[in-house]
Amino acid sequence: MKRTYKYYDFVMASFVTVLLCSNVIGASKITTVAGFTFGAGVFFFPISYIFGDILTEVYGYARARKVVWAGFGAMAFASFMTWVVVGLPPAQGYANQTALEAVLGGTPRIALASLIAFFCGEFCNSYTLAKMKVWTNGRHLWSRTIGSTIVGEMVDSLIFYPLAFYGIWENSLIVQVLFSNYLMKVLWEVVNTPLTYRIVSFLKKAENEDYFDRGTDFTPFSIDT
Repeated sequence: MKRTYKYYDFVMASFVTVLLCSNVIGASKITTVAGFTFGAGVFFFPISYIFGDILTEVYGYARARKVVWAGFGAMAFASFMTWVVVGLPPAQGYANQTALEAVLGGTPRIALASLIAFFCGEFCNSYTLAKMKVWTNGRHLWSRTIGSTIVGEMVDSLIFYPLAFYGIWENSLIVQVLFSNYLMKVLWEVVNTPLTYRIVSFLKKAENEDYFDRGTDFTPFSIDT
């Protein structure tokens, strides 16, 4: 009989919500603050990796994998819906079509880049954390949350920015935003380590679970738990 968990579905819903909002709303805007140029979504997207760390640490790779697929499906639908909505002919007198295209017109390409980058980056993140947990025998949580984020966010960033913005932004801007966003994402993970510790500790006690991925099938192409 498979175990049921009190908070697992809530964490899944939170993960998918953050993922959708950060990719659809924040990914296409760049901003400069105090001379530092970065994508606006960087304030929120790293939260999805924190959720990914929490899911893998508490519930294990297989259950985290299921959540990644839920996020993948949600992003795919959001991309399709945006393409349909923007492509529908505007009614006579509707004056916002140009603004809608300006804001959401690039969303299908951004979403496709996000899907590929997210799929690769999140699974690298989860795999790294699961393996490090076994290697450290569950000690030094900070090392695997930060270490897995360094790996996952690097893979994500190297895939996402060229796919999403090549030919739209100047190449130099792509490189600048890629590395500045990557550094900020990793820094976010470091800053939020105390909060991650508190959430992980709470969930492990509340769920009576602290999963170790010994003998786990790490294929990403499954939703079995």
